Amino acid sequence: MSTYASAAKPYKGLGMEGVVARWYTALTKKSLQDFKALARRTAAQLPAGSCILEVAPGPGYFAIELAKLGDYRIKGLDISKTFVEIARANAAHSGVQVDFRRGNVSAMPFDDEAFDFILCRAAFKNFTEPVRALKEMCRVLKPHGQAMIIDLRRDASRESISQAVDGMRLGALDTMLTKLAFRFMLLKRAYTKSEFEEFASRTKFGGVEIFEDLIGLEVVLSKERETS
Repeated sequence: MSTYASAAKPYKGLGMEGVVARWYTALTKKSLQDFKALARRTAAQLPAGSCILEVAPGPGYFAIELAKLGDYRIKGLDISKTFVEIARANAAHSGVQVDFRRGNVSAMPFDDEAFDFILCRAAFKNFTEPVRALKEMCRVLKPHGQAMIIDLRRDASRESISQAVDGMRLGALDTMLTKLAFRFMLLKRAYTKSEFEEFASRTKFGGVEIFEDLIGLEVVLSKERETS
């Protein structure tokens, strides 16, 4: 059994605050086209009126871009006070309604079966209690709803990481800092495909599909209606 699945992570997933959160906000804004593309892909699968939750939205770029595309009820939950403030300001600047609030994914302040779709992008590896986080996602999903997790995979090679970061077209300093962050922090926190499969097996999700790319995983979890 994976040590990750049997116990909480020793890393305590504290939210980014202050200057670090603002640096991350500026860094990820350079990938705004990626957020827009993900929002378009998501909107193509969701009917109007869907209730959507983004877990750990950070600056809120995905949720805001999705709000521009349709009549959705969107919430964002982040442990970072700074990110909640930034995301609210970004939403107001964009003229869209997204309910960003502070909270912990392991104990979400939402009712059972509240959402049709959940997204967690580039944050799951930081959660202190990964299985509990998945169980909470399942709890707040409606029957037949889906959760999508997009994140780094721990078995990505150093060459793949370098290629991916170079493709971000960052400045020289940000490129260096990002490669160092991947090598010494992010890869160590990330999971493999088999670990995600194990996590999912300990929840009430009825189905899991996992797709691998150059450096990451896209995990799609489906909640089936429980039968009596």
